[in-house]
Amino acid sequence: MYAIIESCGRQYKVAEGDVVFFEKLNVEEGKKITFDNVVLVSNDGKVQIGNPYVKGVNVEGKVVSHGKGKKIIVFKMKPKKNERKKQGHRQPYTKVEITSIKTGEKKTATKKEVAAEVKA
Repeated sequence: MYAIIESCGRQYKVAEGDVVFFEKLNVEEGKKITFDNVVLVSNDGKVQIGNPYVKGVNVEGKVVSHGKGKKIIVFKMKPKKNERKKQGHRQPYTKVEITSIKTGEKKTATKKEVAAEVKA
């Protein structure tokens, strides 16, 4: 099962257990976060596409850490004017581990679960 979610003006393909780097989110480390803007959900070959979002589906995750990305150099120069400007930039990010994709459908019980209920 995977889903495509929309966050921070971008779309991300996520599945349970994935670790995704989002642009900086205002959530403390260790807290849970819910993404409601689910564009597409694929579950065992069945695909649901939203218009613009799929109703009744959300993706839950846990904030692992905050950090900064790799440094990039921004260099501006005007030729023949002796004008040069060098800057560095590190984009802040939030590392999120996807814990579950919750759909409105009920899970069908497996044979092992049914057998365990019958024995109990």
